[in-house]
Amino acid sequence: MLQVKLDTGFNIEVDFMIPGFFKRFLAWAVDAAIIWAYYLVGSNVLGSALRNDGSHIWIWVLFGLPPFLYHLLCEVFLNGQSVGKKATRIKVISADGGEPSISQYLIRWMFRLADFPLWVFVAVFTGALPWWCTIFLFAGLACILATPYSQRIGDLIAGTILIDTRNRTSWQDTVFTELSEDYKPRYPQVMQLSDKDINTLKSIINSVSKSGDYDLSMRIADRIRSRLDISSDQDSLDFLQTLLKDYNYYSTN
Repeated sequence: MLQVKLDTGFNIEVDFMIPGFFKRFLAWAVDAAIIWAYYLVGSNVLGSALRNDGSHIWIWVLFGLPPFLYHLLCEVFLNGQSVGKKATRIKVISADGGEPSISQYLIRWMFRLADFPLWVFVAVFTGALPWWCTIFLFAGLACILATPYSQRIGDLIAGTILIDTRNRTSWQDTVFTELSEDYKPRYPQVMQLSDKDINTLKSIINSVSKSGDYDLSMRIADRIRSRLDISSDQDSLDFLQTLLKDYNYYSTN
């Protein structure tokens, strides 16, 4: 499986797994089945309830909006995942390793037709368009196969990539840490760090605790001390854990 190295807020590269084509196709198939079921059930219900004289065209337009906006709304409100992506444990992230902005989701969605224009396929085989238009049908697939990180056209323009979340539990983690009532913070400078920095910090703490890679914690601690101009006599892991606790303290008080 392909990997991509992304630079975190502390200039430390983190590996993310790139999902294979089969997982991407399976996610697409799940989403397509949901949209197809919506159309099938909804059109039968509306068709029997409404007259077919065109007077209810606006109702049919409204009926078509949810599947039309399906991928955009899912990725915005489900943190980079559609139902199919959740089922296959893949996720859209920004190429810099953070959560995509709404504008990135929007750009990605706008170029979905360019990636897999089903309407071209239908039009060609019904005779509405010449056969050479089928080259557009495979533009998205060719882009996925040709780019190093399997990005489709929308991903390239929006600056996003698709990752496998099974190996990156930090995407499901939160920065919440329970504190004692008498906890006293030590480093107010921690509030200079961004949300992305704090999420990365907790991920690193969890990784070091499980693997015992204290060289990583020492490198991170040294860079944070330098960046925030902090003088501390704590060992590297204790220092990072204290920063996380301090962030929780200052964020809730």
